[in-house]
Amino acid sequence: MARTNPTLRRRQLASRLREMRRSSGMTVEQVAQELLCSPAKISRMETGQRGASQRDVRDLCRIYGVTGERTISELMTLAREARMPGLRQEYGDLGGNLNTYLDFEDAAAKIYEFQTAFIPSLLQTEEYARALIRGMRPLISSEMLDRRVDARIKRQGKLLESEPPTYWALMDEAALLRRVGTAETMRAQLDRVLELADLPHVTVQVIPFRGGAYMCSDNPFVFLQTRDPTAPRVVYLELLTRGEYLEKPEELTVYEEALDRIRAAALSPQESTDRITLARDDFANQVTGRT
Repeated sequence: MARTNPTLRRRQLASRLREMRRSSGMTVEQVAQELLCSPAKISRMETGQRGASQRDVRDLCRIYGVTGERTISELMTLAREARMPGLRQEYGDLGGNLNTYLDFEDAAAKIYEFQTAFIPSLLQTEEYARALIRGMRPLISSEMLDRRVDARIKRQGKLLESEPPTYWALMDEAALLRRVGTAETMRAQLDRVLELADLPHVTVQVIPFRGGAYMCSDNPFVFLQTRDPTAPRVVYLELLTRGEYLEKPEELTVYEEALDRIRAAALSPQESTDRITLARDDFANQVTGRT
């Protein structure tokens, strides 16, 4: 059975409630007065910032004059599923809104990940991920570290599913040379990148140092094309204390341009494989003590 995606269910419900209100001709303020709540609550429910309870849905259907049993049942189901644990139950609370991001990733048909300083997340080995997260979050508890590493590795199973998403990983050459963990960790990590790059739905490209400055060279991001009709495209930015989601058309247009320009600045997939192999061999020589 497919896992319920509470983030997307909440967004789908928000879209349905917004359309129902507009069709009724009522304003947010009028609905709030009928529901005996603040207009802010209605706005948050209609934008997916907060979930609507089944009682909210029942009352809103009454206010909007919706009487069809099938429609009401569908809305009540969305409200119930929007409050289910989803990936939080499987991975636990990862902090920093990461569970919300994983819901988006779980629903993605296409994932474009661009990183400037480290290997893209769905290509990481367990040892590399552990060293990276510890380095970036030096005060993280051992329990949270284990949970985040476990979640990151489990997520990679998406690439091996029978109907996997298209995954396009773009990384600056610095990610190949920045030593995260030991030389052996890096050798194994780059072997893993080469292994996954062979999958037909995975493309890996490296942006070389010789290319100089390029668009978004200081701004890593993930561009997700989801199967959710209420939010088909989302850009995710991971900040130090939170995750940020961009969905406005004018913002998405800028990041689409950035993707095109980054891919144009990158080596071809074959050239990228050759460059990764050279970096892998260098770390392998460090492991054996050869220069």
